[in-house]
This record gives sequence, structure tokens and C-alpha cells, in this order.
Amino acid sequence: MIEDGVFEPVQVHFDDLDAMGLLHNSRYALLVERAIGAYWHRLGWAADPARSTFKDVFLAVREFKVTYHVPIAGSGEPVVHFWLDRMSRTSGVYGFRVLSADRTVVHADGYRVNVNLDPATLRPAPFSDELRAAAEPLIRRTAAAC
Repeated sequence: MIEDGVFEPVQVHFDDLDAMGLLHNSRYALLVERAIGAYWHRLGWAADPARSTFKDVFLAVREFKVTYHVPIAGSGEPVVHFWLDRMSRTSGVYGFRVLSADRTVVHADGYRVNVNLDPATLRPAPFSDELRAAAEPLIRRTAAAC
């Protein structure tokens, strides 16, 4: 079991559900986005460079993979567990699991690849030392699989 990373509660609202009362498949990615965003916002990240603690503000998702295991039925507060599997010069790979509130059920898991972009050229750019230091607690330390 992976113990590294962050466990972030997220909210499933009624309008996130499909006609069967299950969390719509597209909303799992949204839950992951909300969880990762909440973590970085607490550290001072903002999309506006004038307000952000970090100069790395143009981060684009390059790839997003979700594997579904057990549907989430109804509204509630599941938990997104996420970590960084690796961080290269210009990109980072988050691993994640969407868990039940009591963390006993894995509803979905997967990964998300982010690329840091130069705001002027929109081409990949190296991460700043400040962002790398802030990301350090997220880097996966265990070798165990999900």
C-alpha cells in the first residue's frame, strides 16, 4: 500500500452524478484536479503570476489516465490520494487513487502528466528550484504498488 503523498477530501455533488446516480466517468478527473489544485493553492500557487508564490504558473496536462474499479454511488466526500511518481526537468507524473471516505475502497486510480510551459513560447520549460522544493514531499518513496 502506498503511504506517501497527500490524502485530500473532495466533494461529489448531485450534478456530478449520471442518470443512474453514479459519479459520471468524466468527473473522476475533475476530482483529481480539485484535490491537486487545493494542495498547491495552500502552498501559494496561483494561475496569476502576480499572486503566485511560484513563477511556474503555466502547467498543462499532457496525459491523463483513469482506470475505474468500483463506482461511486450518490453524493458524498471521497478522498483523493496523490503523489509524484517522478519529476523530470520539465514534467511531473502524478499517481492517484480515488478512495472511499474511510479509505477502504479504491474507486479509481491512474496517473496524470503535467508539463511546465514557458508563458511566452508555450514550449516546455524547466521547473523552478522553488517549485521543485515544494514538490519534494509529494515524491513517492515506497516501492509498493497500489
